[in-house]
Formats: sequence, C-alpha cells, structure tokens
Amino acid sequence: MNIKNFIEQKKQEFLENFNKISNFQEIKDLNFKYLNKNLKILYFELKNITSNKEKKEVGKLINEFKIFLEQNILKLKKDFSDKIYFENYDISIFKNNINIGVLHPLTKLYKKMENIFISMGFSVTQGLEIELDKYNFEKLNIPKYHPARDMQDTFYILSPNILLRSHTSSVQIRAMENKIPPINIISPGTVYRVDDIDPQHTPMFYQVEGLMVGEDISFANLKAVLINLLKNIFGDEIEIRFRPSYYPYTEPSAAIDMSCAKCNKKGCRICNYSGWITVLGSGMVHPNVLKSVGYNSEKYIGFAFGLGLNRLALLYYNLGNIKKIYENDINLWRQL
Repeated sequence: MNIKNFIEQKKQEFLENFNKISNFQEIKDLNFKYLNKNLKILYFELKNITSNKEKKEVGKLINEFKIFLEQNILKLKKDFSDKIYFENYDISIFKNNINIGVLHPLTKLYKKMENIFISMGFSVTQGLEIELDKYNFEKLNIPKYHPARDMQDTFYILSPNILLRSHTSSVQIRAMENKIPPINIISPGTVYRVDDIDPQHTPMFYQVEGLMVGEDISFANLKAVLINLLKNIFGDEIEIRFRPSYYPYTEPSAAIDMSCAKCNKKGCRICNYSGWITVLGSGMVHPNVLKSVGYNSEKYIGFAFGLGLNRLALLYYNLGNIKKIYENDINLWRQL
C-alpha cells in the first residue's frame, strides 16, 4: 500500500463529505469513518514498515492527517452548535404562560418550624444518611438486644455495622463529639425504617430532632420549647399533654400528644378514635449518652426531642392520608 497516496485519497473523500454534512449524526458517522476506521488501517500499515527512516516519515504524515481530521470535525461541531442555537433562540418571543412551581408542603412546614427554633436560640445541623451502628444505636444507649436493631426494623447496608439512619439522633451524637456545651441544635433530615405504608406511616420520612445541653437545663425548659413550637404551628386553641414514655436515650422520657384537629377530639381514623395524636417523643438526655461522647454527666444535663415532619404535615394541612404528600399534585400544593 502506498500510504501517502492513501492519505491524499482519504483527504479528498473527507472534504467531499465535509461539504455535504447536514446534521449531528452525519458528523458522528464521519468521525467514526475517518478518525476511527481509516486511522486504524494506517497504524496497522505503519507497524509493517521495517525502515526506521521511512517509519518516521510515514508516522509524521499519519499524524498530520489525524490533526487535519480532528480540526475539521471540531469546526463542524462548533458550526452546527452555533447554527442550532441561533435558529432556536428568538429574543422577540415572550411567553406569558410560564408555569411557576411552588414549594412542597413539607418544605414550607419545615421552614416555618426552623424559624420558630431559630427564634428560640437553636441552630441547624445536618448529617449523614448512611450511618455507622455506633452513632445510630450504641452511643444512644440502645443495647445489642434492643428490637430496633432487628432487620425487621432497620435497613442495613453491606454489613451489620452500616445502615440507613433510623433517626437524626446520630447527628446530635456527632455534634456533641465535636463541641463543648452549651449546645442548642436541631437536626432535620430523611430517615428510614422498615414500616408498612398506611395513612400515618411510610418507610422513608422526614424527621426533625432537637438537643439542648448545658449546666442548668431542666424538664421545664423542655416543656416550654415544645409547647411554644406546637402553639406557634397549630394555634393557641390546641390542647397538649405530656405523658410518661420510654426511650433508651432519655430518662425520664415523655411522649407529647396533641388534640386531634381533624375531629376536635371526637375520634376519627387519623387519631385511632382516641381524640389525641402523638406528635413528639422527648426526655432528658440519659447520662450514658453524655458519657459516650466524653461529657461529664455530673456537670452537664440536657434534653432531646424528635418529631416526624410527615406526620405533622398530615395534621397541619388536614390531608387525611400521608400518601398525598408524595403524589405531587401541584394544584393541591397551591391550595395549601
């Protein structure tokens, strides 16, 4: 094969095809034919040349041919990009019927809550969704035999030590490890639990947890913060009750119930016909939790609380079923 003649022939062919290109697909075909197929043939022939002098000369010709192809194909791509841009963009057109999106109800409710917490001196701390067992359970005084560690309740990843966080308390543990009290934080985010979907539950939901640690913190401070939160969201007319409960990471612990706004305490499906809905879990931080992050439990004391934003949105927007939060009905969102 006479490589020099072959290159000249292919150059001529390329230029003929170059002037006929009308779309991007033809540019891709041209690129494949010459930069891929023909260059492979040339490099194969180059290997068969035994003379170093001839190999050097032919190699230079092939390289010049390659640069010629690349520059022209690049020019084609640029010319077509500019052509499409200027053809499709008409600055004389102005459309009045532009659809403007709205904030998701969960986002709106969270922003309202965030502003309330900030007004009470809290700051916002974010954290990991894929978490280690020690931050999700161990440092929160949740022992190995606790049912929350079962596969039926927690999504584990790869190994028993890595999981999708089941609460944002893990964020609080990491915050305490990196900061000396006083601490006033909320930790919002997505959490995951092995739940069946029903009017009040989903396997993935949004949670907001709070933590306050210092030297002079009492249960009265906890009550004041949570009552202020719920009254600011739902209004002064709602009834709130604290009742004893159990959480491994707090002692004493309290569940906070709110009168059902859907039925006004008469009983309905949302409140399981009790007239009350549990909206928060709370309590004084267990000494074992404080010790696990290196705090002196004799010096520092604190409280923690957590709420499901989805559940609260169900009540706040009077939706009736938590599934509506995920249906992306923009007409409904505009009404809320």
